[in-house]
Amino acid sequence: MLKRIAFTLAAALLLASCATISPQDYAANKPKLDLSTYFNGKVDAWGMVQERSGKVFRRMVVEMECTWVGNVGTLDEKFTYDDGTTERRVWTIRKDGDRYTGTAADVVGEAKGVAAGNALQWNYVLAFKREGDTVNLDMDDWMWLVDDRTLINKTAFSKFGVNFGEVTIFFRKRG
Repeated sequence: MLKRIAFTLAAALLLASCATISPQDYAANKPKLDLSTYFNGKVDAWGMVQERSGKVFRRMVVEMECTWVGNVGTLDEKFTYDDGTTERRVWTIRKDGDRYTGTAADVVGEAKGVAAGNALQWNYVLAFKREGDTVNLDMDDWMWLVDDRTLINKTAFSKFGVNFGEVTIFFRKRG
């Protein structure tokens, strides 16, 4: 009987540790994140890409020009990496309440996200170009608004459920 209770308790703890986080876990957090408010105007960012081991293998600076017309936003991102290479991604984002959809040239289909409190979670597939080939990576992208000018972004990227690494970016709105 004691072994059965210990097994049940261990199984319950294991299942609890596998619980996923949702944007609703942040619903009471302030300030409230609204992409059309934060990503409006000029935004600067700094970040890094890490392998699954945690080793940083790439750093970047990002300059953004962001505009909104009604519920449709354009986020024009210009990346400069530590090796001197550059990249540009232009997002078109549609806002519907606390839900967002987005497209970009290297995003397969649509990014879909939901915001609650100070957080937003995006999910999308990124067509990542590597050594003359393209690999579609699953992106689990989280944003947290710290204050009116500061936002933290952390994205895990994987393929077939295997985690390959993370991108961490710190945004600072000008003004």
